Amino acid sequence: MEPTASAAPATKEINNIETISITDNRTGKQYEIPIDNGTIKALDLRQIKVNSDDFGMMTYDPAFMNTASCKSRITFIDGDKGILRYRGHSIDDLAERCTYLEVAYLLLHGELPNKAQLEEWTNNITTHTFVHENIKKFMDGFHYDANPMGMLVSTLAALSTFYPSAKHINDPKERQLTIYRLIGKVPTLAAFAYRHSIGMPYVHPDNELSYAENFLSMMFKVAEPKYKPNPILAKALDVLFILHADHEQNCSANAMRGVGSSHVDPYSASAAAAAALYGPLHGGANAEVLYMLDLIGTKDKIPEFIRDVKDGKGKLMGFGHRIYKNYDPRAKIIKRLADQVFEVTGRNPKLDIALELERIALEDDYFIKRKLYPNVDFYSGLIYQAMKFPVDMFPVLFAIGRMSGWLAQWQEMLLDQEQKIARPRQVYLGHDQREVVSLSKRS
Repeated sequence: MEPTASAAPATKEINNIETISITDNRTGKQYEIPIDNGTIKALDLRQIKVNSDDFGMMTYDPAFMNTASCKSRITFIDGDKGILRYRGHSIDDLAERCTYLEVAYLLLHGELPNKAQLEEWTNNITTHTFVHENIKKFMDGFHYDANPMGMLVSTLAALSTFYPSAKHINDPKERQLTIYRLIGKVPTLAAFAYRHSIGMPYVHPDNELSYAENFLSMMFKVAEPKYKPNPILAKALDVLFILHADHEQNCSANAMRGVGSSHVDPYSASAAAAAALYGPLHGGANAEVLYMLDLIGTKDKIPEFIRDVKDGKGKLMGFGHRIYKNYDPRAKIIKRLADQVFEVTGRNPKLDIALELERIALEDDYFIKRKLYPNVDFYSGLIYQAMKFPVDMFPVLFAIGRMSGWLAQWQEMLLDQEQKIARPRQVYLGHDQREVVSLSKRS
């Protein structure tokens, strides 16, 4: 039989330390496992053995559904209550009162900057928005219709060859310089990837503009001497960068930490994180929402679509989340943001379908019982599309905002004395030892 918790009280205190009692029904032995911050160390289970040759008990947790891989002070999420906080600040408060660069500083330094700190931080980032001319030559090597996200992943990795000193990750000054470079250059690389994909010349950064304004200039400037972004659209994009800046131990943050744990340079680790974000289940999810709305077509077809979802014939994209079992707080902000954007761009016709789909789904017991609520992807794609961003750019936009979060996670991992190179265990179910049969005798 598998080991089970004893019938006695599950927890107690020994020397002021909370413990959990585990009785191994195979051997009858009892073990006291310390509890720390509501968790037990997986290695403490290794003492549970049938005999001395036994490797010891392990946990099996595909996709890390209930396993903490680190201790973090960056982002707090309460999925049941719909709470998201960066360094203790609510996402609503930050989105309303701060710029993206303030939030990036907060994630990396632990506190919001004062005026002098923000000026220095902003200056250091804008100083590093330009990329080496050879990066342009590298990008020119891509096919004319290359996916912008694939180009971003590749150019992030290529930066490690331009800045080899970044491998000195234990040097705080070198780490800081790399952080300036990555936050500063990722919008430039992103915009260049887009311009390449449409056959337009690259636009150099304009450091008189704000972070979001500069990105819009590099994306959409044509022949005007000075590009002047619409302030409402620039603010909306800045807020979207804030909403995407970090989200605890998601797939791409886990990739950043996992690859970074090998002590590779942060450009390579960022490329790995961006590659994780490339997937349709992560950074491409908002594009899937648009495809779904196109499939529905008109509001009168929503009931039929809902029935198909219940019958397992389709998926309701943009609803539900691994963490949130309540309304995603980012989705509430984006929904309000959409009204401001559409006043400038005109109303996206898909919005009416989205609003009606949300209304019907939130009144249906099927979705209520499963705690399926709109997430950040449900409305963000509509805003991006209204702002003339092509669907292929959606994950790229995500990566720009998420870069500061990746770097915060990476730096926290490096400074955590408990962290080692990531190396999960496995449950081996293959053959025991067997001999190789000669080729002529194999069936």
